[in-house]
Amino acid sequence: MKRTNGFIIVAALFAGACSSSREVVVVYSPHGPEMLKDAENAFEAAYPEVDVQWMYLGTQDVYKRVRSESKRPQADVWWGGTQTLFMQAADEDLLEPYAPTWADLVEPQYKDSEDRWYGTYQSPIAIVYNSRGRKADEVPQTWDDLLKPEWKDLISIRKPLESGTMRTFIGAMILRAENEDAGIAWLGKFHESAHAYLNSPEFLYDHMKKNKDIISVWLLPDIALQRERNDMPLECIVPPETPVITEGIGVVANAPHPDWAKKFYEFVTTPEALAKQAHDYSKVPVRDDLDSAALPAWMVAQKIDALPIDWNEFAANEKRWCNRWADEVYDAK
Repeated sequence: MKRTNGFIIVAALFAGACSSSREVVVVYSPHGPEMLKDAENAFEAAYPEVDVQWMYLGTQDVYKRVRSESKRPQADVWWGGTQTLFMQAADEDLLEPYAPTWADLVEPQYKDSEDRWYGTYQSPIAIVYNSRGRKADEVPQTWDDLLKPEWKDLISIRKPLESGTMRTFIGAMILRAENEDAGIAWLGKFHESAHAYLNSPEFLYDHMKKNKDIISVWLLPDIALQRERNDMPLECIVPPETPVITEGIGVVANAPHPDWAKKFYEFVTTPEALAKQAHDYSKVPVRDDLDSAALPAWMVAQKIDALPIDWNEFAANEKRWCNRWADEVYDAK
């Protein structure tokens, strides 16, 4: 079995690869089956001698799998996920240093100083609503608006601990607060308004489509994709001081197919590939050297007031913050 959403045993993935006479490159990614399938088809068209094998997993699950396989790596490329997890993986020697041909076109805050990962996209976190049930001026405009009584039992979100996006949201809400305890208290009030916690982004989209009064918190590019590609009735409000996630790419340490890993890495990060990903999958490129005319109009026009974050501090504290959320907020209800 070549394609899997992570529930198929990994051995089945590689059994197919072993029976093929073609070269292989193995990619772990949270980017979604459609985007991964498109990348597979394009890469195999350019390199017919190669068989692209990919596994679609949540960001946290990619990290866990790469770590668990570190003594016998199965993946070649980790494509997609929050910079804090890439930073953690780099500190644990799970990623191989590699400077792509475009390394000098990325600002220092969007890459690892030792070339173990590079940023590809920026993803602001936004407030999401069903446009069939509400208008833009009828939903919360700021993060603190989410705590108003009228939203009690009307907020559904992705399960936080399995999601790099929601782990970032937890940390960002703590950083916005006067101090850490105040941030945990804010998250406790937010939790009191929770209607449901969903196991995957796909479940969240479907849940919001069926329940037009529900609002949520998720990535602006992902919501734009669902609206443009899948005709989902979902729209976003981007509040002031929104956390902006940098998504990364890296070569797995001791990758089984390092040369093809680097070719795939370069292939999906050319200006042409980034522009196509922007149009087809609403991915906002980190690089600012791209021609704005090549990007979607909504992307160029979107204004973001980003929350200032020291990502080194964030990475050092993320696990503890999430543990406090689990112990003092989620389990306390």
